[in-house]
Amino acid sequence: MPQSNQLHVRREDVNVTAADLISTQGFEKGAITEKGLRLNVNIALLYMEAWLSGNGCVPIHNLMEDAATAEISRSQIWQWVRHSAKTKEGRTITAEYVGEVLNDEIAKLRKDLGEKYSRSKFESAKALLAGTILGREYADFLTSLCYESILSIPRPKF
Repeated sequence: MPQSNQLHVRREDVNVTAADLISTQGFEKGAITEKGLRLNVNIALLYMEAWLSGNGCVPIHNLMEDAATAEISRSQIWQWVRHSAKTKEGRTITAEYVGEVLNDEIAKLRKDLGEKYSRSKFESAKALLAGTILGREYADFLTSLCYESILSIPRPKF
């Protein structure tokens, strides 16, 4: 993030009521885009890699994110695959399509990180994410899936 917080960001132009918080008005008109699918995959990967590396709250795309953001991202993808949702561009979101996007996002990260990629946990994050969004059963929590990986990492002896 460019600074330590975003307290300076004020939205005096926004007036949200209690009714607004529970309204679904307008959501049915929204469209899934390939850009949105890619962003969901990217955010889930970045967060999972951070979590596997021991960080529970991390800056992603200049926003402070935690497990909730990754849960939303992977949940949307899972739902889109289950219901054969279509993107605004007309492409059906299938497990194969999401797998292609996942591979593309990993390739971008590998290129961007260079040597650092080999020391990252992105391969583990990719495998876990693929399992949770492409599997038939919906896993309750993303972090529960990742927990086994953390437990299997050798710990230093003191």
